[in-house]
Amino acid sequence: MSQYSSLPFSKLRIVNGLAFLSGEVPLTSEGTIPEGISAQTQLVIERIAHTLGEAGLKLTNVVSTTVYLTDKNDFSEFNEVYRNFFSAPYPARTTVVADLVLPAKIEIAVVASVD
Repeated sequence: MSQYSSLPFSKLRIVNGLAFLSGEVPLTSEGTIPEGISAQTQLVIERIAHTLGEAGLKLTNVVSTTVYLTDKNDFSEFNEVYRNFFSAPYPARTTVVADLVLPAKIEIAVVASVD
């Protein structure tokens, strides 16, 4: 069992035609975090796609993302990876520079349309 399974939040909630996915961090199945913002961004978005897939959704259903970066200097490199997963019309996006709970460089939360 994951050390995070007892935390008081839902990974995904669907309400009124919208799916709210809690912030995803770049944790591998082995419990490690890859080096570098590119690898971390790719892993986070792949994990988001997997969770959405379990609910019958795809990344094309995403209408909004909130991205948390620990270093504003990682923005350009993050954006290059991000653009490989999303296309026009792009999701609305908010990017915040902040400390994160885990020693990761990125966390992304999404809202997706179920319709």
